[in-house]
Order: sequence, then structure tokens, then C-alpha cells
Amino acid sequence: MRILVIAAAVLALTVASAQAQGRSRGQPNEAKSDNKPKVDEKAYKAALERIPEPKEKYDPWGGARPAEPAKKPK
Repeated sequence: MRILVIAAAVLALTVASAQAQGRSRGQPNEAKSDNKPKVDEKAYKAALERIPEPKEKYDPWGGARPAEPAKKPK
């Protein structure tokens, strides 16, 4: 009898914790998506075009490698 009561208590606690995890807090998800700013594709593309092109290619490993030796003319 004692084991049956303990098993029922464990089962009740497990079900209660699972139900608590399923509940959502605050407002539903639909309300949160309305607060996102609208993306303006034309403004985004215009901003990308205003970024200047680099004059020389960036080398992220430039400090880790030795510089290329100067080529000797023939």
C-alpha cells in the first residue's frame, strides 16, 4: 500500500511539472511578431550599395603567415 501511495505521488508531481512547462507566459506569440519592424528591401539594398569597395583584399591570416619574399627579376 505504501509503495502505491509513493508511486501515485511521483506520478502526480511528474504530470504537474509537465503541465507547467506547457503553459505559455505573457502574451501569445502572434502579438510578439507584430512588434517586429518591417523590413524595407529597397532601403536595405541601397544601404548595401553605399558600402565602399575595399582597395585591397583583406587577409585575416596576414599576421600569422610570413610575408611573401620579393620576386627577383630575371
